Amino acid sequence: MYVVTAEEMRRLDRETIERLGIPAVALMENAGRAIAEEIIKLCRSRSGSAGSPRGDAGTEAAGTAGAGGGEGIKPPGFTVSGDNALALGGADAGHWLVLAGKGNNGGDGLAAARYLREAGIAVTLVYAAAPESLAGEAALQRDAAAALGLPAVVYGRDRVDFAACSGIVDALLGTGSAGAPRGAYAELIAAANSSGKPIVSADIPSGLDADTGQAHEPCIHAAVTVCLAFLKRGLLQYPGAGNAGQVVVRSIGIPAALAREGGVPVSLLTPEVLRTRLQVDVSRRRSPEGHKGTYGHVLLAAGSLSMSGAGLLAARAALRAGCGLVTWALPAMLLPHVIGAAPELMLAAAGGENGTWSAGTAAEVLRLSTGRDVTAVGPGLGRFADDQEWLRALWEGIAAPMVIDADALNILADSDYSSWTSRCHPVILTPHPGEMARLAGISTAEVQRDRIGLALAYAREHGVTLVLKGAHTVVATPEGEAYVNITGHPGMGTGGAGDVLTGIIAGLLAQGLNAAQAAAFGVYLHGLAGERAARQRHDPSALIAGDIIEAL
Repeated sequence: MYVVTAEEMRRLDRETIERLGIPAVALMENAGRAIAEEIIKLCRSRSGSAGSPRGDAGTEAAGTAGAGGGEGIKPPGFTVSGDNALALGGADAGHWLVLAGKGNNGGDGLAAARYLREAGIAVTLVYAAAPESLAGEAALQRDAAAALGLPAVVYGRDRVDFAACSGIVDALLGTGSAGAPRGAYAELIAAANSSGKPIVSADIPSGLDADTGQAHEPCIHAAVTVCLAFLKRGLLQYPGAGNAGQVVVRSIGIPAALAREGGVPVSLLTPEVLRTRLQVDVSRRRSPEGHKGTYGHVLLAAGSLSMSGAGLLAARAALRAGCGLVTWALPAMLLPHVIGAAPELMLAAAGGENGTWSAGTAAEVLRLSTGRDVTAVGPGLGRFADDQEWLRALWEGIAAPMVIDADALNILADSDYSSWTSRCHPVILTPHPGEMARLAGISTAEVQRDRIGLALAYAREHGVTLVLKGAHTVVATPEGEAYVNITGHPGMGTGGAGDVLTGIIAGLLAQGLNAAQAAAFGVYLHGLAGERAARQRHDPSALIAGDIIEAL
């Protein structure tokens, strides 16, 4: 599933109309119907009903039994097939207000109002501006609604009774709006939010930045957002994701092929995208002839006296991800204390004093990396004298893919690594927002302001695969593509969860996946395991990092 910016959506909309010849009003009709169908689903769910009013397929015979003979004998005739998608199924939908702006978003809402009326739902149109100000397809929808006699009021001129309605359709501002809502729009948004009634937004909640997910003041708090054609970036980034409620993406007739041909770079990370776009075998099948050498060997340089657990978590996760062998390099003082903690691991002392690393240990890590398929560096590493020279030696000397995490990222952030010798093998960086802020030289708030845009720019500029962790982790590639993950659980906000992800990605890299495949599939599996682990807990807040490993 493609994820688009407002500008990309405008371009795709224009190509559909101009190149394919699909009329704009047809797209608006499809949008209105999709919105109405989702409102009807919401009404059904809130009343506990489903299906058609009679519980059948919505088909009835024309005429009556008495018209053609004995009781129960149907006369010759035809059948009328009802439309279940627009059938209330016995739900009491009440009365909905449709808040309509003067742009195409308002036109979508007006089209939806007609379909709601057809389904038997009482609607009142609330215009944010004088109806005469509507133009183009929105004006056509205005005229159609008026011809059908749909009740309409104009905000600021007529009274709007929010207390008496059952629900609200937000069709005020779409992807073309910029900045904070003003005037009647701002007042309608505030009134809708204060009403306590369920709000269904058309495409995006009014007041939300469609690209970054930043919520202007005021911004609609929707129960459901019916996103039209393609998912918008702002609905995947917080706080926008929180304002959107349940997001439903509905086709309106714009072919996905246009997004593919147009080079839309961002996709939602789903099993289908993993299979088709990234060519990943999501079944994780094993060869009947396979053995431990078949599935790769990870070298992990991690852990220190105060954070030895981070290395252990990453090492165990690499094994659970399916790699054949893991060697954990760690300061010599720690080695006796971790023997047997995970008997499947191989341990290697890498020097250092007092349970910490030193610049001189780089030579041993480089020696150990020979013949290993991937080297992961950073979990529990700590900071130490001349650590930048240490990491540079590994960067320039390891002839295999690298995964860099935790303190190794902080070391990288303090280094001018653009001046280091370019690597011939891929690098995957896995920062959380704070680490990303240090890498990019900006504040954490700026990182969170547009996670997708920042990840794309950084990965392309520095030639790395970037895994920007957090709610809806973003995986960006040096080629300018990005994948946004939606697996995971809030209970995963616990120490060590990031170390587990490092191990998973390294383990997948060792099995022959390329950097983009390993990063994306690793993030997806990590989140999926977190969901499984949370379900196994009486209280998901009790989740710990080790639970994620066991749920892989």
